[in-house]
Amino acid sequence: MRLPRWLTEELDVVVERDPSVRSRAEAALHPSVVAVLGHRAAHRLHRAGRRTAAAAVAAFGRLLSGGIEIHPAARIGRRFFVDHGCGVVIGPEVVVGDDVTVFHQVTLASDGDLPGQPRLGDGVTVGANATVLGPITVGDKALIGANALVRADVRAGATVHAPVAKERTGN
Repeated sequence: MRLPRWLTEELDVVVERDPSVRSRAEAALHPSVVAVLGHRAAHRLHRAGRRTAAAAVAAFGRLLSGGIEIHPAARIGRRFFVDHGCGVVIGPEVVVGDDVTVFHQVTLASDGDLPGQPRLGDGVTVGANATVLGPITVGDKALIGANALVRADVRAGATVHAPVAKERTGN
């Protein structure tokens, strides 16, 4: 049986980016695939005005994926991959480009002060426990390091590091 191109892309990205996954059959059970396919179904329902059904599908997807929470209104590009996704939260106005990778405990959401949420360009990588807040743009192929808090635009190709903790000496 031939799979649709969009589905083979969803499966192949997991095989390519997760060294522990060796086949499309294994990829079909990966939390990233479960979350992304659940989101795509919820997003279609949300766009059709079926908000309660969209919320139900999103909740079910979050449950099956082990805690990857993607709001039904978020716009997620092609070949999106969540590695070790527990604790990932993606808000309702977030726009994610193609070929984006997100690691565990990442938050992409509003900062509560200004309206709007992040827009991630193509090929962006967001490291573990990073937080991207507010109406900002992260340019294509940017790298957000682990534990970074991003509250300003990031230019294409840039790397954002978390502040480095200094060792304390003395008492």
